[in-house]
Amino acid sequence: MSIETKLEWVEEAWVKALDKTLQNSLRVGAGFPHASQGGRYVLEQPFWWTAGFWPGQLWLLYNGSGEETLKTLAEQCEEQLDAVLNEYVRLDHDLGFMWTLTSVASYKLQGNEASKIRALKAANFLAARFNLKGSFIRAWNPWYEGEDNRGYAIIDCAMNTPLLFWASEVTGDPRYRHIAEAHMDTVVKHFIRPDGSVYHIVRFDPDTGAFVEGIGGQGFAAESAWSRGTAWAIYGLTLAYHHTGKTEYLHAAQKVAHFFLARLPEDHVPHWDFRATGESRELRDSSAGACAASGLLLLADQVAEVEASVYREPAERMLESLYRNYGSWDNPAEEGLILHGTSNYPAGTNIDVPLIYGDFFYVEGLARLKGQGPFYWE
Repeated sequence: MSIETKLEWVEEAWVKALDKTLQNSLRVGAGFPHASQGGRYVLEQPFWWTAGFWPGQLWLLYNGSGEETLKTLAEQCEEQLDAVLNEYVRLDHDLGFMWTLTSVASYKLQGNEASKIRALKAANFLAARFNLKGSFIRAWNPWYEGEDNRGYAIIDCAMNTPLLFWASEVTGDPRYRHIAEAHMDTVVKHFIRPDGSVYHIVRFDPDTGAFVEGIGGQGFAAESAWSRGTAWAIYGLTLAYHHTGKTEYLHAAQKVAHFFLARLPEDHVPHWDFRATGESRELRDSSAGACAASGLLLLADQVAEVEASVYREPAERMLESLYRNYGSWDNPAEEGLILHGTSNYPAGTNIDVPLIYGDFFYVEGLARLKGQGPFYWE
């Protein structure tokens, strides 16, 4: 395929994503969509972990289009998150997802000082979740009586550590970076298996920090290979290398990327778990493909040009397949941009539906292909 043809589809895809998002904004407004059900995004409470993705998508598209309505809605979403930040009790490891894509985005694009303060508050809360003995950022809180997850860390948090790297950069205080690096060192040591597959959850003894076990979480089984977790690892490790220059992060990102790419089906969009069996085996997770594609494009930028095509070309194929084979462009009754996401198969929730984080990473991937930064994780 020629460069001209490739650029042509990217611009076409960008315009369709922008048009659909503008249409969706008339109903969604400054809400917090998560999964599309029956063609309409279900809106969650502001404390839900996905709260940053819609405003993050709005910022990406505003940055590439200048559409003021998108900026206004993104700012309104950010303001609503103040209550979550101030009430504290609903905060967990996903502070990074929430405030990187709202407040850090606003600060990077506009120099908004109020946004900077919000993001620094979030970074402090995230840093406070660090378990010194185990060198990990604790994942969830006990959301129901008797639940004990004090020793849980999850691969998703690799995408939350950029908030800490950013905080060190803007304050000049290395403490945030130290915590982020310590957590990512633990990811390399305990989450990545020898073949490049990834645990979703690792449980440590919260008092001694000792490794206890790997847990399947949202994957098919404890030793399976949940594709979105694999994508979190590719992108998170690449970002850690981008921020630190530590080669062990780069090598780990490459190892996981090679595992992921070797297992893609013919249309280049991953199954929800690379080791699933039975009826669920053929289910896809378009959100995993979109996230991995954006991470692979960054990875291509981190390596020598002779290696870059190993990551750039499959990322382009994934994004083009999402556009051509998974897009909802011809269905005005569907708000999701890309179809066939799988949120949490073991829990039976949001299976084979559009997901807002899939839409976000799809748009971010297009922005990377267009060279339309800045990118808020960086």
